[in-house]
Amino acid sequence: MTVIVKDDRILAVCLLAGKMMIESGSEMYRVEDTMQRIAYNAGAAHCETFTTPTGLLMSLGESRVQILQVTHRTINLEQVERINALSRRFAVHEISLGAFHQALLQLNREAVVFPAWLQLIAAAVISSTLMILYNGVWFDFPSTAIIGTVGYAIFYFGKQRWQVNFLNEFFASLAIGLLAWAAVRLHLGQRLDLIIIGAVMPLVPGVPITNAVRDILAGHLLSGLARGLEALLSVSAIGIGIALTFRLF
Repeated sequence: MTVIVKDDRILAVCLLAGKMMIESGSEMYRVEDTMQRIAYNAGAAHCETFTTPTGLLMSLGESRVQILQVTHRTINLEQVERINALSRRFAVHEISLGAFHQALLQLNREAVVFPAWLQLIAAAVISSTLMILYNGVWFDFPSTAIIGTVGYAIFYFGKQRWQVNFLNEFFASLAIGLLAWAAVRLHLGQRLDLIIIGAVMPLVPGVPITNAVRDILAGHLLSGLARGLEALLSVSAIGIGIALTFRLF
């Protein structure tokens, strides 16, 4: 009976850590490696894991199996780093399994998320500086920063309001295209193409694309293809929004 209770606690900790890492945008091979290390350091003799972007399954032996669903995903690499730090502390016996579980629950409740105003400032900086790096002109610097900020604001707040995936990318890119066209027509900008390129950069799913490639190279073909398809749909939504602007104007 004691062994069963301990196995349940090990599974609960491993699955919670894995779910939080997937929700934060971690690679699948890193998720499985972390879960397995936690299980072995907790005293499990054998464990098997199976992870996908929408759920994960873990077993300890033949009779102890649990599954956990992942309902949403975002990018929060600092959360991934904190979970790995807790795992390393557990590996060297600085914290117990129970303390590890409580720390994960607290970290899940108090997820580190940058405030909206800071993300908007970062979007402005990324948009304008990348526009310059793509051989843009300094005259377009302020307009690109403003357009990039507005586009990211639509993306950020639309994600919280709309229940349909990829609508936020579409409307954000559509707004970017319209604002860039208006800026050039009002002589507030010169290079329409570079303004749009710079402004859409905060929307590009760079981390999901990178993780998809890394998962495929690591042998996680199902997860890599699923994440690659999700990133492709995001890019397609962005492209359709920009293309619709050119089509209308």
